[in-house]
Amino acid sequence: MIEEALGEAAEKMDKTIEAAKEDFSSIRTGRANPGLYSKVMVDYYGSPTPLQQLAQFGVPDARTILITPFDVSAMRDIEKALSDSEVGANPSNDGKQIRITLPELTQERRKEYVKIVKGKAEDHKVALRSIRRKAKETMDKAVKDGDVGEDDGARGEKELDVITKKHVESIDELLKRKEAELLEV
Repeated sequence: MIEEALGEAAEKMDKTIEAAKEDFSSIRTGRANPGLYSKVMVDYYGSPTPLQQLAQFGVPDARTILITPFDVSAMRDIEKALSDSEVGANPSNDGKQIRITLPELTQERRKEYVKIVKGKAEDHKVALRSIRRKAKETMDKAVKDGDVGEDDGARGEKELDVITKKHVESIDELLKRKEAELLEV
């Protein structure tokens, strides 16, 4: 019972770390990165479709992204989705591919992005604590119902704390790296 709760909590925490990595990759740094558009959805024949499924990405230089649609008829829809996205870049279309030139980030804008990243990191830490709380409740209930002994419950709680601490440190490390990347000029 305790091992199941710990295993389930660790698995959910691992997924939270992956979600944090994905969130952080979608925040713009000074360099062009196709991950910026990982959450852009394109209205393709009436259904929202992720941009990655509709086009190939290229990064010819540090501030340019080339997007080559697999289906040229989707060009206008892709361009509209890019214009409406939160990334804040103006796409230009040459008929075969879409070119996005990212403007240089100002120091003020970099600091805003750092605040956004810190907020996302805190959200993911809250998710980790929520997972910990649910697992602890499960273990406490097992002890209360007499399914496991109090010693096993206490040992499980200590293991849960170690797992939680490890995952929180992972988020802190991701935050530190992203912050350094954002402030690098």
